[in-house]
Amino acid sequence: MNSRSETNLRKAGTHLSDRLGMSEPLLLQPSVPYPPSELDVNDNDGMELLSASWNQDYGCFAAGTSRGFRIYNCDPFKEIFRRDLKSGGFGIVEMLFRCNILALVGGGSNPQYPPNKVMIWDDHQSRCIGEFSFRSDVRAVKLRREHIVVALEHKIYVYDFTDLKLLHQIETFSNPRGLCCLSHHSNTSVLACLGLQRGQVRIDHFGLKMSKLIDAHDSSLACFTLTMDGLLLATASTKGTLVRIFNTMDGTRLQEVRRGVDRAEIYSIALSPNVQWLAVSSDKGTVHIFSLRVRVVGEESSNHYSTAQSPTVHQNFSNNLLSPNTGGNPGSSLSFMKGMLPKYFSSEWSFAQFFVPENNRFVAAFGSQNSVMIVGMDGSFYRCTFDPLNGGEMSQQEYIRFLKIDNRPKSGTT
Repeated sequence: MNSRSETNLRKAGTHLSDRLGMSEPLLLQPSVPYPPSELDVNDNDGMELLSASWNQDYGCFAAGTSRGFRIYNCDPFKEIFRRDLKSGGFGIVEMLFRCNILALVGGGSNPQYPPNKVMIWDDHQSRCIGEFSFRSDVRAVKLRREHIVVALEHKIYVYDFTDLKLLHQIETFSNPRGLCCLSHHSNTSVLACLGLQRGQVRIDHFGLKMSKLIDAHDSSLACFTLTMDGLLLATASTKGTLVRIFNTMDGTRLQEVRRGVDRAEIYSIALSPNVQWLAVSSDKGTVHIFSLRVRVVGEESSNHYSTAQSPTVHQNFSNNLLSPNTGGNPGSSLSFMKGMLPKYFSSEWSFAQFFVPENNRFVAAFGSQNSVMIVGMDGSFYRCTFDPLNGGEMSQQEYIRFLKIDNRPKSGTT
């Protein structure tokens, strides 16, 4: 499939398979600086935080700034390394688990690279090993060991990670947020992206060579995510009131939960590795936790994800997915009158909540032992825990200001 009319590709050195063919990629470690660090470690004056994104197992996150990028470990919390520049911003910094290969896109008022380029950077060798150039700005980049996915406003490109060859190109509905996500189990390869209609999600099961269109919402989509195996999809629209859970094999809706009644901007949706919980952050200053009524056959109930314990994909998946949950989201006491009342009276409301400053962007993810990690675009990191039996307000366990910034952007890449 030829994409030269839209993108140019440059490769450097040997095939990426030489670096990614190992069972475990090289762990992140301080290496030759890229380029040599030019800032004092405390010189943050005027620095902006442009993006914050989790790695694939939520053990780390990357922060793109107006002066480089930084990588942080979540548990225990610590900065792994940084690349600071006097003038060189990164709007997208995408990790590949914990290896030294990163996807970088310039951003901010002084981008290190043009925003229409994706640089595949090997930080261990301190050099670029691949470069993609497009006619329009890159909205998002997602990685898994086999694929590189690049989202533009109206198109998705899927490349082979070993030789950087184009595998698929997909036309989408207008996508200024760069919405797309990948599964990360070794035995399932699933892509979720926008369809061609408003509120529609396209699911590609690459291993099964199957595509599915899901009409998730009437309004435009604001956020969505997949489980690690790609068999469940959680979506929210620009209305920001409902989150819906779908079976990606047949497109059936499995559950619907309500964040609130008033309109909100959804910043992030996270599904716990054991598929018991769902977290939603929004501009209303609350991170909501919902109890899920869905289970994947064969999935372990531990809080730590393991590729060796990944579930088998069944063709009759939807018939095996639903099972009762011990904890439940509270519903309205008037739900028995749901035929006479507006729909939200019978909705499932959040099980647990954590409060953060309003009108600032926060992205959430699940940690171990019923914990939730929250990263804010004000340079803050929270760790909180919830009671899996009683729910209610979560308890703050940790607060760290990992980046002190003067100018806070109103949005960031997630």
